[in-house]
Parts: sequence; structure tokens; C-alpha cells
Amino acid sequence: MDLGLADRTVLVTGGSSGVGLATVRALLAEGANVAACGRDAGRLADAAAGLDGGDRLLTAVCDVRDADAVRGFVDRAAERFGRVDGLVNNAGQSRMKRLDDTTAEDWRDELELKFAGVLHPLKAARGHLRDSDAASVVNVNAVLAKQPEPRLITTGAARAGILNLSKSLAVELAAEGIRVNSVCLGLIDTGQWTRRHAAEDSGLGYGEWQARLAADRGVALGRLGRAEEVAYAVVTLLSPRASYITGTAIDVCGGVGRGIL
Repeated sequence: MDLGLADRTVLVTGGSSGVGLATVRALLAEGANVAACGRDAGRLADAAAGLDGGDRLLTAVCDVRDADAVRGFVDRAAERFGRVDGLVNNAGQSRMKRLDDTTAEDWRDELELKFAGVLHPLKAARGHLRDSDAASVVNVNAVLAKQPEPRLITTGAARAGILNLSKSLAVELAAEGIRVNSVCLGLIDTGQWTRRHAAEDSGLGYGEWQARLAADRGVALGRLGRAEEVAYAVVTLLSPRASYITGTAIDVCGGVGRGIL
């Protein structure tokens, strides 16, 4: 099925690894122009070297907490490709801490990263998106937003706020023809899990460790997801074919769930 993304331009934050990189790869496969940013110049360069994007790919080092840097990134993309049709807010990470382990700085940093990661790119791209005939914003979130865990207390609270914000933005921007949706991921096999596996030094092979982790977290499918499985949902929501979908959240989590919402 043609998703209608050929020659459209999509911005992807946190595009140097994991779900962000998988989304960049999927968009390029659909014929879209992609502007991807990340904080680490080396990782971004390595990611770009592994992509067959040619003139349809623009990369830039950018910290989403820096509003001026984000504005510069968006302006470069708009100048290069002449339009902006989509935005994927993917930059972010998880902070594995319980309440008694957190500091005021932990809370401040986590909230700043999560909210700046949505608001700065959106504010910079809003005017361009308004000019598109099929504007779409996808906020990459987590099921943690709806199913809090004490061991991720700051991240869970921040992600819940972003889920609420996404719903508000969908209503606020509908009159401008800008759709806003969320993709809430579960346990996805990205670098953070390989690092945690190494740090635990459990004596288990990575596959066995993954299966134990999935069982512990109640993942019905019994495994971690793949980054490309999330990317498919993101790209679908970006597509003009999803033109009547806004204000929703799609869970890509292998069936993990402690409720029906």
C-alpha cells in the first residue's frame, strides 16, 4: 500500500539510534525527505553512513532542550526541502530511579527534556506544518505514561504529562489542519537494554535475559519488541492515509497491560 509520503518532508528528533533511526529508515523507504537530529555527532554520523538517503536525508547535531538550536534545525530542513509535512518527537530517555533515589535536579531535568522535546520542535515547525495539506505530529511516548512504575517514577510522571499534552495539542491544532497522535511503546530492544544487560552481569545470555525481563514485565508476546515495529506505527500515523486520526495513542507493547485504557 502506498502511504502517500513520497516527496513529503518529515523531521525526526532523536534520529541517530533505536526507534528514531528505524523511523528515519522507514520514511526513506517510503520516498520521503527526512531531516534527523541527535545530540551526539559521532552517533549521528554513523547512523547517516548506514542509510541510503542521498539528497533526501539531512542530519544535524541538535539538543531539543535548546530552542534556538531546534529552530535552526527546522529552518535548515525547510530551506533544503521547501516544506515540512511531519514531525516525529522522539528524543528522550528513561531514568531508572525510585522516589527515594531522586533529587530535585532529577525531576527538573526529566520534565525539561520531555516537554522541551515536544514543545520546541513543534513551535519551530508549526508555521511550516500549517502550510502542508497533510500535516502530522507523532509524539513517541511509552505505555509507562498510562501504567506507572515506581522504579521509573520521574520518567513515568513526565510521560503521563506528555500524553495529556498530546491530547490537548490535537484539539488546539485541529483548526490548523495539524494532526497530533502518540505512539506508546513498551519494552523495545534498543541500546539502553543491551547496556542494562551488561551492567547487571547476571550471567544470562541476552536472549534469556530478554525473555526473563518480558515475563517480569507481563509482556504477553514474551519478548522485547523491535525498533522497526514501532517505526511502522509512527509512519502510518504520519501518512495522509491516516487523515481522520488525531488525538489518539497507539500502544506498541506486545500486549503488556494492567488495565483497559
